[in-house]
Amino acid sequence: MYCPQCGRPGLQSRENHEVRCDCGFHYFHNVAAAVAAILQCGDEILVTRRAREPGKGQLDFPGGFVDPSESLEQALRRELREELGLEIAGWPCHWLGSASNRYPYDCIRYYTCDSYFHLPLAAKPAILGQDDVAEAFWLPLAALDPAAFAFDSSRQGLALLHNRMGKRPDTEA
Repeated sequence: MYCPQCGRPGLQSRENHEVRCDCGFHYFHNVAAAVAAILQCGDEILVTRRAREPGKGQLDFPGGFVDPSESLEQALRRELREELGLEIAGWPCHWLGSASNRYPYDCIRYYTCDSYFHLPLAAKPAILGQDDVAEAFWLPLAALDPAAFAFDSSRQGLALLHNRMGKRPDTEA
């Protein structure tokens, strides 16, 4: 690996997230921020099926990476618009908590901090799965199998919802 500052080979990796060069260059490969929405109508939760790797075909919650200069809330609105065609301005939205995640993509393992938001709804909105969503559908909360989700952080997000509701999930992650 070559240094982007001086061009010499031999960058040194330290403590799994820092890269240094003798010329003084430092790079820190920090955690990426991501958001996920848990939309609930009555006793049903909206889940998506992933259209792409990682986790193609497995369940997920709608969401994605936070872009530079975005807040978590702005990213959540953008992701729901991109993935489901939803405009959520003015909807009730409660932060549930966060979970660490590993996201393998193009031979790189990204470490993320996924923030989960709960959106309780009085009625089911019209949704249109698009972008990296193969399909979106509603499932009873009691029928959700944590093992069917693509990521550990999604299982943790589901546990955060159960904790908020004062219920214990049937299956531990």
